Amino acid sequence: MSTPATSLSPAELQKAARDHLWLHFTRMSSFKEGEELPIIVRGDGCYLEDINGKRYLDALAGLFAVNIGYGFGDEIGEAAAAQLRELPFYTNWSYAHPRAIELAAEVASVAPGDLNRVFFVSGGSEAVESAWKLARQYHAARGERRWKAIGRRIAYHGTTMGALSINGIASLKTPFEPLVPDVHHVHNTNRYHRPPEETEAEFTAFLLDDLEGMIEQVGPDTVAMVIMEPVQNAGGSYTPPEGYWQGVREICDRYGILLCADEVITGFGRVGAWFGSERYDIRPDIITSAKGLSSAHAAIGAVIATDAVMAPFMEGHSMYTHGITFGGHPVMAAIALKNIEIMRRERIVEHVAEKEEYFHNALAQLLELPIVGDLRGTGFFYALELVKDKETRETFDEEECETLLRGFLSPRLFEAGLICRADDRGDPVVQISPPLVADQAEIDEIVSILGDVLAEASQKMGH
Repeated sequence: MSTPATSLSPAELQKAARDHLWLHFTRMSSFKEGEELPIIVRGDGCYLEDINGKRYLDALAGLFAVNIGYGFGDEIGEAAAAQLRELPFYTNWSYAHPRAIELAAEVASVAPGDLNRVFFVSGGSEAVESAWKLARQYHAARGERRWKAIGRRIAYHGTTMGALSINGIASLKTPFEPLVPDVHHVHNTNRYHRPPEETEAEFTAFLLDDLEGMIEQVGPDTVAMVIMEPVQNAGGSYTPPEGYWQGVREICDRYGILLCADEVITGFGRVGAWFGSERYDIRPDIITSAKGLSSAHAAIGAVIATDAVMAPFMEGHSMYTHGITFGGHPVMAAIALKNIEIMRRERIVEHVAEKEEYFHNALAQLLELPIVGDLRGTGFFYALELVKDKETRETFDEEECETLLRGFLSPRLFEAGLICRADDRGDPVVQISPPLVADQAEIDEIVSILGDVLAEASQKMGH
């Protein structure tokens, strides 16, 4: 075991972290004096190691992001070092440099259809923020004033004020209100709590009627953008019913609204295709991406637009008046280029498509547990919904979720050497989304640990 690249001892790191580091989405009160903060020091393949030498299987790929896993650091590092020697930084504000140009061409080559124009940003929230601004300016450049956005309930799209406004999760938004007007939310594609006698076609019709009704209610000529994930993450990997995306596309076309597919998670192989838009034939006008673009080895994201969306900005004095200092940063772009090269060479997207059935069937064994009500997802992107009663599909209340998810499951899974997410932004779920290099051995280990811990949870909750 190699030593961590730090001069601080484990005790010194713990003290420095408690004194100075502010963790994201974390109850800092959890880490009281004497209580250890998890400190991860290295990774390889699908595994991580903490400062005490304990290994963990990362079944969340960082945050749905480390698509090529943790084993290509040397190769990625060489690409970054070469770029730092050549050109450590230059901006994309009225200038270009080779890596941004090459990366834009590579992204366009794997994006579906005529999504050929790439605007670089620093991450997923910025991508969503930029897409909404682009949609507004696109309509303005064509002589229309449209500014509203429509998203889905429970959906998560980021944390900056515009992206946060598009979120459909009240608990995340309320502390920061008032937010950016005007965003409206329609039903998501969660079928588990729909009437059992409802057919898939009826569910699709219900969802499309809901979307069109919302557009009519808020004023079709004021809506700039409909934004939805191909497979919705928050709430637990909601896949679309048959005909849904074709219907959404038709409605957007009918009312002259831009359709944005938020692929910050589903892009770059997560669902067994380079983009979820390809897998579900969404044909969006805009795609937002980040995470898998660099497999989280660099802070980079991209807004990918069709030639038609770019067209109004190619005439006269029209300009997309938006920019990010680090958007298309040459070192970040070099890392993303190397990531895509590795994904192609190692056939990582094809691997997901080949293994998704095995992964789904392995996880489906957990449906035998009394606490597991539903399995959702596709590719390497799954969620298990936890229930109090499988017959009635009754869910746990807020206090029970606190006990089950944060009090027991999260720490117990971590203790058992598995990193995944126990979440209740919608109904309580366990989310499983490992690096895309995971093979049958890792899948079996994920299912084995989950099975043991969920069986304990079931007993704890009185099943």
